[in-house]
Amino acid sequence: MLKKRIILAAQFLFFLGLGLFLVWWMARGIDDKGWQQIRTSLKQANYWLFLPVFAMLLLSHYIRALRWKILMEPLGYKPGTFNVFNAVMIGYLANLAFPRLGEVLKCTLLARYEKVAPDKLVGTIVAERAIDLVCLITAFVITILLQIDTVGSFALSLLQNTFNGGGKEFSWLRTGMILGIIVSFVFVTYWLFKRFSHIRIIERIKNVVKGIWHGLNSVRYIKQRRLFIIHTILIWSLYFFSSRVGFYAMEEVAHLGTREAFSILSFGSVGMIATQGGIGAYQFIVQEILMLYGLSEITGFTFGWILWIAQTLVILLGGLICFILLPIINRKSNEISQTHSTENT
Repeated sequence: MLKKRIILAAQFLFFLGLGLFLVWWMARGIDDKGWQQIRTSLKQANYWLFLPVFAMLLLSHYIRALRWKILMEPLGYKPGTFNVFNAVMIGYLANLAFPRLGEVLKCTLLARYEKVAPDKLVGTIVAERAIDLVCLITAFVITILLQIDTVGSFALSLLQNTFNGGGKEFSWLRTGMILGIIVSFVFVTYWLFKRFSHIRIIERIKNVVKGIWHGLNSVRYIKQRRLFIIHTILIWSLYFFSSRVGFYAMEEVAHLGTREAFSILSFGSVGMIATQGGIGAYQFIVQEILMLYGLSEITGFTFGWILWIAQTLVILLGGLICFILLPIINRKSNEISQTHSTENT
């Protein structure tokens, strides 16, 4: 237990530290005139547009809960929509503090209030993330196809940093080393599981892996595939439109349109998962993206913070409200059901 807490604390400090470093990196070169421009832009921003952005983001989270329910059906689970939505929101809230903790927490929470097995639900979470990865890749493809000259070079520089260590030419050696490490890790893990399968902890891990596979396999047996696809499209469309509507909050970016919104959706999504709640990384990426379109560093810095604050407030307020309501509503529901059962007997 102590070791687990140390690991969680280390993760928290690492990702938070990385985010704060990026915030400092962006702010370090802003002079007094720049800070005055930022204050002026923030004062003149149309914060009433937060309302439709909030509504779209909350709706996307609600639809995500509905989609999660569809993934659970092949497992024989039909939890209440209220509990699923609350678990999703509380999971997002937990992710602001500890990266990826929310994925486990929402399974545990749902298992507490519904008759579901949390280890099998983990498989549905993995399946969800795989599907969202496909959607993110699709968003990247659309973004680059819409504006190859503008964003293509930015995407290429990110790939170069990954596969050639910042050099100008593609490095087969570096790529081969990355693939070799991945393949070696898979084989070593497989051998360890076979060799030490009798050890209790290995057995428990294998049971978890089986549960995950069970959940992943459930995707093949989705009964409402068309509805599942519709929900997925709606989720990502709402993400897109929340950024598109957000442009109208600042006069300096009000002229931006579909291409720019796709850029923020695709590249910004990477920033949201790179650090603690996206702090620092999201603002940095939005700033760099807007500078590609000829906007100033100050405008990119300010708008990045406005978008991040809007998204974070939805999670903070929505997650806290759900955290408070979840046990209260379920307690009342249990009391009502117990009263009915007593009256019937």
